[in-house]
Amino acid sequence: MTRVQPAGTHYGTSARESFLTATPARQAYLILYAGFTILPIVAGLDKFFHVLVNWDAYLAPIVPRILPVTAHTFMLAVGGIEIVAGLLVLFRPRIGAYVVAFWLWGIIVNLLLIPGYFDIALRDFGLSLGALALARLSQEYSGPSAG
Repeated sequence: MTRVQPAGTHYGTSARESFLTATPARQAYLILYAGFTILPIVAGLDKFFHVLVNWDAYLAPIVPRILPVTAHTFMLAVGGIEIVAGLLVLFRPRIGAYVVAFWLWGIIVNLLLIPGYFDIALRDFGLSLGALALARLSQEYSGPSAG
């Protein structure tokens, strides 16, 4: 007899399930979920400490000219937003993943205004596709109905 799976349930994907025994789609979700939780938080924190890079250099020169704050102050605000976005992915991945994708598109626009940063804009576009994939997978694998 064929077992019909009710909508919103996933046999074999309990909270106790091992990553290694999860379905490939669930593994993909978990990889993206971890990445889009941790990486925005790390990048956001680094806006305050500049351990990885001087993030101010990635801001298009026009931005501080049109805003009433310095480039550094603006990048501190960006860091705060990135930390919040990572936490949103952690607690509400169905929403947070879309926020990260839209945020990356804003970063892409900024990078396209800086000659010589098109390669980074392309990379960020790829990251935005990963965030969108996480958003779609979150429909199946996050929340109370996900098993």
